[in-house]
Amino acid sequence: MNTLHLYLQNLDHNYRQIRKKIQPNTLCIGVVKANAYGTEFIHFAKRLVELGVDTLAVAYTEEGVQLRKEGIKIPIMVFYPQKNSLEALIESNLEPCLYSKHLLLSFEILLNEKKIENYPIHIKYNTGLNRVGFPFDEVNWILDKISLPCFNLKTVYSHLAASEEKRPSLLCDKQIQRFKKIKEQHSKKNEAPPKFHLLNSSGIFNYPEFQFDAVRCGIAFHGFANHPDWDKLLKPVAQLETIITQIHDVMKGESVGYDHGWKAPKQVRIASLPLGHADGIGRHFGNQSSSVIIHGQEAPIVGNVCMDMLMVDVSEISCEEGDKVNLFGPLRSASEFAVNGGSISYEVLAGLGSRIKRVIHF
Repeated sequence: MNTLHLYLQNLDHNYRQIRKKIQPNTLCIGVVKANAYGTEFIHFAKRLVELGVDTLAVAYTEEGVQLRKEGIKIPIMVFYPQKNSLEALIESNLEPCLYSKHLLLSFEILLNEKKIENYPIHIKYNTGLNRVGFPFDEVNWILDKISLPCFNLKTVYSHLAASEEKRPSLLCDKQIQRFKKIKEQHSKKNEAPPKFHLLNSSGIFNYPEFQFDAVRCGIAFHGFANHPDWDKLLKPVAQLETIITQIHDVMKGESVGYDHGWKAPKQVRIASLPLGHADGIGRHFGNQSSSVIIHGQEAPIVGNVCMDMLMVDVSEISCEEGDKVNLFGPLRSASEFAVNGGSISYEVLAGLGSRIKRVIHF
């Protein structure tokens, strides 16, 4: 019924494109958090390992534990470890990204209790995104702490707040200068300096001269780099399909959907599709904000999207019940579908519900 097709050969293509953008000695960190952005992260992660990614990254410890259970052995960074997950993190040999004094001190205590030395860690600095991270003026405190025998500092990193923004970007430029200062301080203090990384998917395209020692790539592996010109170099991995459940006639002036969401300006044919809020299609896509593709033609979504269904106007399309419907894929990307509903590709993909069957095409 509802199927998310995942074409791993497109992932292969995207990986090659990213490798072309970075230097041969630049490490590539493959971000597979949030079920690989809502797709299917076990197959996705294993394919990235086969392609040669240097490290994987997840958001939370539980995701990393699952990857370990699936036999993945390469380093796995955990971006946002919580204090109550640190023991499980150690048990699965995951690498925490430490972003606050509270978290770092908690991890130090735990390592000392277990008599563990030289445990790999990563330090996250907040240079302007203001999400998580050590303030950039706490470098000296961190330098003292990471000299302890329990820690092995592998990388130091930060995150640009608007890496896709047209250059020059005052905010990004300020962040870059702050990060360069942090890098300088760490490099002077350490005999064997850690690796440094700043760029996410958009940054790889927009700021290639600041790739430092590594880059973090997530959404670009799925075919999106947050700019039409960059997207042209990539291929969307995911294609979402459904079918027409029912077609019925609606007379002029009659309404469609909850709360009289849309009124027919003339007699129309309405097709109901078995996708709704529970599948990740939000209310903001209704009332002609977005559309679906049926036999190569656009059918606008009309009325308010329901929990399990949405309705489209097929008055100008020759179609029948049971015919296939495409929300995004080869004819229109998830990014294009998303923008019509005031959203972004990240939100559309990550929000796809578990009722949608995932089909992997190797």
